[in-house]
Amino acid sequence: MEDKHSKDLSNELEKDNQGAVNPLLDDEKINDTPEIGNNSNDTEGPEQTENNTINFAEIADSVNKEQNRDEQTKQSNKNRKTAKGFVKGIAANVSVSVISSLLTVSLVSYYGIPFAGGEDVSHAKELEQGNTATPANTAVYTSSNFNGTSEATIADIAEELAPTIVGVVNMQKMQNQFNLQSQNVQSGSGSGVIFKKDDKYAYILTNNHVIENANEVEISLYSGETTKAEIVGADALTDLAVLKIDQKYADKVASFGDSSKLRPGDEVIAIGNPLGLDFSRTVTQGIISALDRSISVSTSAGEWELSVIQTDAAINPGNSGGALINSNGEVIGINSLKISEEGVEGLGFAIPSNDAIPIAEELMANGEVKRAYIGVQLYNMSDIVQFYRQSMFGSLTEGIVIAGVEDGSPAAKAGLEVNDVIVAVDGQKISNATEFKQYLYKNIKPGDSLKVEFYRNGKKQTATIKTAAN
Repeated sequence: MEDKHSKDLSNELEKDNQGAVNPLLDDEKINDTPEIGNNSNDTEGPEQTENNTINFAEIADSVNKEQNRDEQTKQSNKNRKTAKGFVKGIAANVSVSVISSLLTVSLVSYYGIPFAGGEDVSHAKELEQGNTATPANTAVYTSSNFNGTSEATIADIAEELAPTIVGVVNMQKMQNQFNLQSQNVQSGSGSGVIFKKDDKYAYILTNNHVIENANEVEISLYSGETTKAEIVGADALTDLAVLKIDQKYADKVASFGDSSKLRPGDEVIAIGNPLGLDFSRTVTQGIISALDRSISVSTSAGEWELSVIQTDAAINPGNSGGALINSNGEVIGINSLKISEEGVEGLGFAIPSNDAIPIAEELMANGEVKRAYIGVQLYNMSDIVQFYRQSMFGSLTEGIVIAGVEDGSPAAKAGLEVNDVIVAVDGQKISNATEFKQYLYKNIKPGDSLKVEFYRNGKKQTATIKTAAN
């Protein structure tokens, strides 16, 4: 089932205001008046109203009332998606959908998280991490049987790689309404790639959204056998997960190539399980349409921007976690997204292998991706309607507003407060919360320090924050 139910914007605001799904917060404890640290370089800046505090709960309530009044006009104007109130909605031109295939079961209910500015995707709440595993030094990445020559045909490549592509079935526990007993039922399915093997286990790389919220994961193998998989680790922001099965089920391991060497126009094939396991290991052909595409996504861990490969190879529901393969028979991407809109075809996206493998290795080593954490909840200044923005922040129009500071967090220790407006980090201009998180997570390691520039009551100040691990 490709399409999922949309979440109400007011519910999203309520969750954000409570810090429930904000990845920059380690828990939900918010202190509106943290201890002030030593700030330097105070300078006059744009006029900002003093001693005013935004009541984010009241604002969210006003948004909900506005939306209720607009409800009658939505059906007559489906293309218009404008959120009234404190946070302005983003009009998306396309619907970006994750491409796991969901089986319709009468006892199963489905839900989604907005993707790319408010569109629906198949995402669930954050998955509990499974047991971690550190691979042995004898593990290998390459297939021993493929010669890797340019003379190989598509059929040769497909024949060689097909045994490394598996079906990944998300099993969730549902209660039988007749006898009140719970049982595991198939909630959805996707694809995965056997990418590593050691003396005990074979490791499968797939998308986080394929296995998210699973009570049990079942693997369908090339041989027709099925086996249970253990979740080694998963990361919602990068949409990657690693599973492990007994090594006896893996006769071959996929070879991964260098995605940085790709060029637009290079021929590729995609192998996966579109529309479920009945069409397992379907092969489609296309080209690399573009590189380094940036796709804004809303995940169970917060907003993020994925850097992806664009391809016109047919990618359908169920291909999530499958392989995008170059003409040398090397996996150069993990298929993850597609644009789904009437009249739009051939817009699929894959996570580059050079991004996927380091994340996979960290998941194998730690069970999770360790990121720098400062303990703040943020709103985009640009998303605040003009009336509130001018009354609270004067002439400031860009930056990110601190809506909450966790008690005892690195941000609290550095003296940051609610209603501070961050405009730069380490000298780099910051316009929105996604940019801030991208910089923090990609450039700052836990324990490193960063310098933030912010406005408080119209005065520009600086503070140095020593980060912690999330």
